[in-house]
Amino acid sequence: MRTWSLIRLFTLLVYLFMFTPIAIVVILSFNDAQFGGFPIEGFSLRWFYALAENDAIVRAFRTSLLLGLLAAIIATTLGILASLALMRYSVPATNFFNTLLISPVLIPETVLAVGLLLFMRWLDQPRSIVLLLAGHVLIALPFVVLVVQARLVGIRKVYEDAARSLGANPIQAFFQVTFPLLMPAVFAGLLFAFTISFDNITATLFWRPAGVETVPTQIFGMLRHSISPEINALGTVMIVITVGLPLLAGAIARAFARRRT
Repeated sequence: MRTWSLIRLFTLLVYLFMFTPIAIVVILSFNDAQFGGFPIEGFSLRWFYALAENDAIVRAFRTSLLLGLLAAIIATTLGILASLALMRYSVPATNFFNTLLISPVLIPETVLAVGLLLFMRWLDQPRSIVLLLAGHVLIALPFVVLVVQARLVGIRKVYEDAARSLGANPIQAFFQVTFPLLMPAVFAGLLFAFTISFDNITATLFWRPAGVETVPTQIFGMLRHSISPEINALGTVMIVITVGLPLLAGAIARAFARRRT
């Protein structure tokens, strides 16, 4: 009994260590004082208004949103096609291709970023938006594949065979039978891919062209000069997005699952 109490206490301390800094950032983002600190001098949204008036931050948000949406759409499309090919058809070396698809998760992000950058330099291609988008798709794709494949396991192929026996061609069988059943995984994979792209900084620092900033790299650049209350507000916005979207993905998946049962 004493051992379990120690384990619970240790777990609580770990959670406090992980989430207390996040809570402090959120609290200080509403502090009215020019310089963050405790006790806070008053509740204010002035730093969020300052974010909206900061042209550099607005441009970074637009870049991150566009990059995240494109990366999510491409990664989700490729993830669906790859998962269907590997799980519905006889593909030689299926295990090898599965491992290859999820390998970006296993490789340290810095190594992956440097490797892709050196490969593009070998092809004599400079850093560009296309390279940045391709890199974000590469990082997000494994998560989409894992989510979609987990859902495909529960969708029996007999449903597609029944549609084919009633006269549907393979494309009609997919869009009218398989795709609706796959929608929870599609939404979840799309939101996860967007979150991963939107929140990425390590690889983005290697791949982004000069003059292009995303929200994480903008925060990193601001921290090198000084700790402004705007950084706390921007961090709060990032926390809401990166935490809220996975929660939304889980809620959508559960809603679709209840509707289908």
